[in-house]
Amino acid sequence: MDRAELVSYLDSYLRIGEISDYGPQGLQVETANTSVQRIALAVDVSPVIIETAVSYQADMLLVHHGILWRQVERIAGPLGERVRQMMAHGLNLYAAHLALDAHSEVGNNAVLAQMFGVTNLQWWYSPTNVPIAVVGDVPAQPSLDDLVNRINSKLNTSAHVLPHGPKTVQRLAVLSGFGADKVAEAKALGADTYLTGETSHANYWAASDFGMNVIFAGHYATETVGVQALGAHLTEKFGVATRFFDFPTKM
Repeated sequence: MDRAELVSYLDSYLRIGEISDYGPQGLQVETANTSVQRIALAVDVSPVIIETAVSYQADMLLVHHGILWRQVERIAGPLGERVRQMMAHGLNLYAAHLALDAHSEVGNNAVLAQMFGVTNLQWWYSPTNVPIAVVGDVPAQPSLDDLVNRINSKLNTSAHVLPHGPKTVQRLAVLSGFGADKVAEAKALGADTYLTGETSHANYWAASDFGMNVIFAGHYATETVGVQALGAHLTEKFGVATRFFDFPTKM
């Protein structure tokens, strides 16, 4: 399909222009290749990920963590190498960071909530101008051990658990990526258990202080689900080929 048509759809569907972020999102690298038939999906951008996308003969690399953050850097060094690689192979780069965390259908947190049986979703935590995290009820009321086992299995991870709450999970808060410092907020929303990505020593005691179960499933692992859901959506809607490439950081 035409790249401009695809980018226009993604910008609208993900509300790229409405959601403030730490750097420009959407089409970050535009190459001479204006036709998109194959899309490589990944969480991050690195030389090996770009090489893999090129081997797949992808026309676009669609990621959660793009290459433009905060202040615009010089197109040199590691950033320059990434851009040169993509330009040389006609590999367009599209990034959706907070927009993909916040999306109600294919967003990381909405998908995680669906995977683990969370209902009656309430949105919370706005790092910029929109909430990106969810909290809700878990009607199945699994044991903490059962929930952790399901998380490890579905996300292919080894979660670190702080079991300071009840043994049965009734209300779960979910914030993909880094959310170690949001334990108090999750507790205030009535959660007894909190699923997030990477851990932090500085926030260890908060779980104990607030009597919360906190499950640190990995920053990377908790953010693999959004790009995959978005890829499936694009395949269904437009018939473009998509494939997720897994490059876990173990963090």
